[in-house]
Amino acid sequence: MTTSVVVFGSCNMDLVAYVPVAPKQGETVTGREFRTVPGGKGANQAIAAAKAGADARMIGAVGGDEFGAEIHRVLRESTVDTQGLRTVSGRSGTAHIVVDDRGDNSIVVVPSANGTVDALADGDEEIIAGSDSLLLQLEIPQAGVAAAAAAGKRNGVRVVLTPAPAAPLPEELLHDVDLLVPNEHEAAVLTGHDDPERALTALLELVPEVVITLGARGCVYGSSEGSRHEVPAFDVQAVDTTAAGDTFVGVLSAALGEGEEVPAALRRAAAGSALSVQRNGATSAMPTRDEIIRFMANW
Repeated sequence: MTTSVVVFGSCNMDLVAYVPVAPKQGETVTGREFRTVPGGKGANQAIAAAKAGADARMIGAVGGDEFGAEIHRVLRESTVDTQGLRTVSGRSGTAHIVVDDRGDNSIVVVPSANGTVDALADGDEEIIAGSDSLLLQLEIPQAGVAAAAAAGKRNGVRVVLTPAPAAPLPEELLHDVDLLVPNEHEAAVLTGHDDPERALTALLELVPEVVITLGARGCVYGSSEGSRHEVPAFDVQAVDTTAAGDTFVGVLSAALGEGEEVPAALRRAAAGSALSVQRNGATSAMPTRDEIIRFMANW
């Protein structure tokens, strides 16, 4: 069964520098490689969901520059419907990323065109209403995120929020969220608890379902009905972790939409992340559904 996923969020051009060791404050280091790769948490999740087998759509904004044209092209080539991706005057969003030899990264995001996505545009609610899942992040204005979440709630669509970059969230927004997917740092910002189990318990007082991703330690899931699941990560050598979280969310949403039970969907999402971190880049690193299934079968 094919599921429909719409993403309301950011589109950036990732400007990625690969270095042996990331520079400290005030330090200059020599890089060994530079790449430009279309990304942004919104576009990343849309492409991850599409490659994982979902019928994916993207709502957002790019600038009228060469980066915007390239983002459009890559989304379309990844079979993402870009009917809701508008072009505005000015520059497209950019993410300036440093990746070290351990696969760890540091990122500076410049929103630019993403800053205009502060409300629903004509036709956006119809696109949302026609989908099974709505994926949201925080790289666009929170007013836009809240408007999309409310539209998802009104139309009975599963609303999935990745609270990144980490920021306090109003109760009105959380009321419209069905599944919250923070990493452990974001969970700590939202709850004040560094311990994932305590953070999970606190978050489940706010939303029905939570998955906290724990990097190399896997993830932990909980529901307000009392379900708990822990899924270990696949033990692989990371090359670039830039897209790990977005791949996880895109694959998870595709799997849940197909009717997978939560433990199986979490394991598939973990496998997708494991494959992505073994490759350079964000959207360029994301695996297909067949690659994920083969990886899990051979593990």
